[in-house]
Amino acid sequence: MPKFPSLVSSKLPTVQTSIFAVMSKLAAEHQAINLSQGFPGFDCSPELIGLVEKHMRLARNQYAPMPGVPELREAIAEKTEFLYTAQYNPETEITVTAGATQALFTAITALVKEGDEVIIVEPAYDSYAPAVELAGGKCVFFQLQPGTFSINWAEFQKLINPRTRMILLNTPHNPTGSALSAADMQKLEKLTHNTDIVILSDEVYEHILFDGLEHQSVARYPKLAQRALIVSSFGKTYHNTGWKIGYCLGPENLMAEFRKVHQFLVFSVNTPIQFALAEYLRNRDAYLELSAFYQEKRDFFNRLFKGSRFQIKPSQGTYFQLLDFAAISNERDVDFARKLTIEHKVASIPVSVFYHKKTASSLLRFCFAKNNEELERSAEKLIQL
Repeated sequence: MPKFPSLVSSKLPTVQTSIFAVMSKLAAEHQAINLSQGFPGFDCSPELIGLVEKHMRLARNQYAPMPGVPELREAIAEKTEFLYTAQYNPETEITVTAGATQALFTAITALVKEGDEVIIVEPAYDSYAPAVELAGGKCVFFQLQPGTFSINWAEFQKLINPRTRMILLNTPHNPTGSALSAADMQKLEKLTHNTDIVILSDEVYEHILFDGLEHQSVARYPKLAQRALIVSSFGKTYHNTGWKIGYCLGPENLMAEFRKVHQFLVFSVNTPIQFALAEYLRNRDAYLELSAFYQEKRDFFNRLFKGSRFQIKPSQGTYFQLLDFAAISNERDVDFARKLTIEHKVASIPVSVFYHKKTASSLLRFCFAKNNEELERSAEKLIQL
């Protein structure tokens, strides 16, 4: 077929294939253990699968209502009030989405206009900035403190100006495993007081925190909640990332704008799975026990590297752990990650790719949401370095 290069003018000229796809492909090519992409190495509950089959057989296989089936929205509202004492109207303030990434893109597209500034905290998940750019917004990047991965709020405040339209947060944080505290939320509340700034809060790992930490959802803080869209994910919670089901919470005025875009982006989401999730949410233990389950995984993974030359600061949340290889090599993290995949058969994600500019890093992100045998085999290969 003839090519017509004059017809192509990329809206994202600097964007390439996601690092997650790149490293997963490299892992497959070299038969490496894939601890790079963030998906569990075990299946979801048989009960949940049975509920999906049940609702398929009940002929719930046609389009769902645009914002989601009422039963699921009501269950999400009950869960949110139970966890965070925050009340959201299922009819006007909750929308079921085709995964969290779609919800984030929809929120940005709906609320960011040409020239608006969006503050993105780095290192950042790679879908944030492209969505802002496609909406015509300007990304303003703020780096977490090295080592602690905390926010210096005095420095953060300097970025806020009349053009600031949105602040994009992620807690618990991917890729660092850090988590925002109540004090952080209170400072954010003060910074945004008497502004028109919208908070977009990515809380997909809300049920995975360790060592007694409590998730500080924006929903807990009424003055923040009234200016926030909150995104969460059933895939992260119930070990079924391939189902691509998430949801968004927000006050009616923001949600009305969100739905204007949502209806033309996906319109509606998988119907029988929505009905199944509505039933399964009655089982609170399924998400309340998640932190303990993954803390055991984190601790097991970290014990495997005790005595190695990797330096470890235990993650506070998510199912990711950073390992620092500074004592092993002075290579770029991207090169070292490729080397580990090709030569040592373990795939990870170099942390420098989560920054918009090349940033020196000796950190690799490993996903420990895998069965213990895989984690043991991975450690056996790496602790000898």
